[in-house]
Formats: sequence, C-alpha cells, structure tokens
Amino acid sequence: MITEPKKTNLLALGRDGLKNYLAGLGMKAFRADQVARWIYAEGMTSFEGMTNLSKADREMLAGAAEIKPPVLLDRLTSTDGTEKYLFGMEDGERVESVLIPGEDRTTLCISSQAGCALGCRFCLTGAGGFQRDLLPHEITGQVFMARALAAPDVITNIVMMGTGEPLLNRDNVFEALRRLTDPKMFSISTRRITLSTAGVVPGIKALGDSGLGIGLAVSLNASNDAVRDEVMPINRKYPIAKLMTALREFPLAPRRRITIEYVMLAGVNDSLADARALGKLLRGLKCKVNLIPFNEHAGSKYRRPSHDAVNDFKDTLADMGYAAFIRDSRGSDILAACGQLRAEAAGVACPHDGQK
Repeated sequence: MITEPKKTNLLALGRDGLKNYLAGLGMKAFRADQVARWIYAEGMTSFEGMTNLSKADREMLAGAAEIKPPVLLDRLTSTDGTEKYLFGMEDGERVESVLIPGEDRTTLCISSQAGCALGCRFCLTGAGGFQRDLLPHEITGQVFMARALAAPDVITNIVMMGTGEPLLNRDNVFEALRRLTDPKMFSISTRRITLSTAGVVPGIKALGDSGLGIGLAVSLNASNDAVRDEVMPINRKYPIAKLMTALREFPLAPRRRITIEYVMLAGVNDSLADARALGKLLRGLKCKVNLIPFNEHAGSKYRRPSHDAVNDFKDTLADMGYAAFIRDSRGSDILAACGQLRAEAAGVACPHDGQK
C-alpha cells in the first residue's frame, strides 16, 4: 500500500525555516515574506487565495505543504462575554485559551504546556498533572485560531497565564515569543505581551537575558516561606529570598514594572498583617500588585475572602505606596477564571479522564 508523504506544516516553521523551506522548493527568497503575510496577517489556511503567487507555485505548495493550526474542539461563552476555547493538537492533547474582552483592550490568555507539573494547592489546573510541553507552533497556533474566532474584535494583548509553567518550557516558549513579536509574522508589540511564572528562578534570569523585552508577572501569593511552601510547592526549590533576588535583578525598560500576582485565600494570606508583610517584602521593587480573590471550585479546601478583607488588604498596600488592583474574575461560570483551566469542555470526551 502506497502512502502519501506527510505534508510540511508551514505554521511549524519560523521565519528562517519558512524561507529555507521555500528555497528548497525552488521559490525565490522574497516569496517567503509574501507567504508569511498571507498566513500571519491575513490568517489564510489555504494556498489558493495567495494571489501574488503564480498558479504553479500555489499548486506546488498545495501538494507539498499545509497550513494546519490547532483544531477548535469546543467554544464556551460566559455571561460576562469571556470566551474559552478548547484546542486539539495533532497527537490528541488538548489545551485551553481564554479571550477576555474589555472596554479598551481584548486580551488572549494562552497555554504553554498540556497540563502542569507544579501542583499549586489552590489551582484546579495542576490537579490533573503534566502531559507534555507545547511546541512553538502549538503555542502561537492558539493566537492564530483565536484571532479568527474573535473577529471582528482585534486581540490587542497576550498573557501567557494559561495551563502550564512557561519557564519550564523555556526554549519552546522563547521561540514562540520571537514569532509573536516578529514584524513579519504575528507582529505583536512586546509591550502587549506578559509572561506569568510561579517563580522559576533560572527561567526568570534567562528571560531577562533573552532580550525579548516582554512583561513579567510572578505568582507570589504569600509573604513568607511557611505559607508559600503550603500553597506553592515550587517554593521549596526556589524560596522567596532567591525569587526576590531574581526579581530585583530583572532588567526593566523605563516605565515597565513587574506584576506581582497575589491569590487571596480566606484565613491563609488575607489578613492586614499579611498585607503589611507583603509591602515590606516588595519594598524597592518596581512593581504593581494584582490581588486575585480566590476563584472557588469543587474539591478545594480554600475559600474566597470577604469583600471587606480584599478591600482592606488593597488599602493597606496603597497606604504603603503601592499600586494595587483587585483583578475582576472573568468567566468563572465556564471555569475560565484564574486557576480554573483544565482542558475539559462540555460535550467533549477527555482522553485523560480519571487523571484530571
């Protein structure tokens, strides 16, 4: 039985890879920019409409290559307008992305891994364990698909805050970021992309050394090692003192600040003493603080703090001179809020049932 040769997925190639691939087919160098524009600026998934290529070139590409993004398996819409997308990869793994519309921006939250190995105690995402790292085109493919799904709205901001720890998939994530910011590919401003980490200290240093110039957010969630050890096991490997040193050494462009994310858990880290300790810990660091009242989910022992506790915590930080904000929970009714992603959606069978 004769099988057809596997086609090359052009989305899996970076800009240089695309140029080299087309050159190998005998196409002139300038064609790479033309094809890239059709793919990344126009969102095209077939060669037929690439009208500035000759018919012969289009037919040759159609026979040898394909433009194959992740497959949309499910799409859920929250009462607040937030959308959650479930994407399937070629090997059957699935990840979620979240589109968050706002008055002056539309933000897409993307995933960097299938599953997560960190096991943060308050996070539903980590309860299912880790499957594998996502490849660069599987990360950027979420953006490719979401831009078409969000139309006519335009995605203005990207936050790498979905499933997985980006800095444990460093090489693939950094390459994906290069493609997202490449003016000949996705052309997204570095000032509109933020990566969130649970505190992988060597990865923070590598990100600072990379020259990528994107924003950094850190999920801190405690002001002392005892509490952080309890809620975030990664703290045992990279305790707060090491993490704070890495943050103080992180290069920041003028007017850029590190975002400190602080999930507030009732009776665990939400007291006024905790707020004062947090303010003392952050002293001298160029940062802002996003307070995230815990998004409750079935099976968790943690509870959401009261409205007054959250506001008093914020006011205490403000009195100490910090820019502190209470982050609205968006999409909780479809499990799209912070800490709730788990690659499951209505009507879609999960290949990892019993593990997640």
